[in-house]
Amino acid sequence: MNRFDFTPYRRTMVGFDRLFDLLENQGRMNSGDNYPPFNIERRGEDAYRITLAVAGFKPADIEITAQQNLLVVQGKKGEDTSAGQFLHVGIAQRGFERRFELADYVRVDDANLEDGLLQIDLVREVPEAMKPKKIPVGTQKTLSVVRDDSDSAAA
Repeated sequence: MNRFDFTPYRRTMVGFDRLFDLLENQGRMNSGDNYPPFNIERRGEDAYRITLAVAGFKPADIEITAQQNLLVVQGKKGEDTSAGQFLHVGIAQRGFERRFELADYVRVDDANLEDGLLQIDLVREVPEAMKPKKIPVGTQKTLSVVRDDSDSAAA
């Protein structure tokens, strides 16, 4: 049984609701089908690549949809009217849908299908306003007495 109770953490950690929901839902979503197999690769500080093994699919058969924090890859095989009769079918001919949760500010940069592998490149671009900034700590200027030049001339 892979059930975690995040209740103690929810009481003390403010703003992490989305993270806990993702962790709880991940077990439910991935418990079934694991087709097509995939790899997730980190290619740099802010660059990632998802590679899916989609042998037999053409670029026209694959649809990639990027929404806010969600990447959906769908494959739908068209009707293949071959002249022969199959004696054994070992290459998967079924459609698929694979969902990936994306972090904030991650966008799809490119997608290529080559040699039966679909490669989706992702880039994290944090807006300039959201990047951490150093704030200098200033000090108050010391007060000084202002003397009027007319007072010093009269004395």
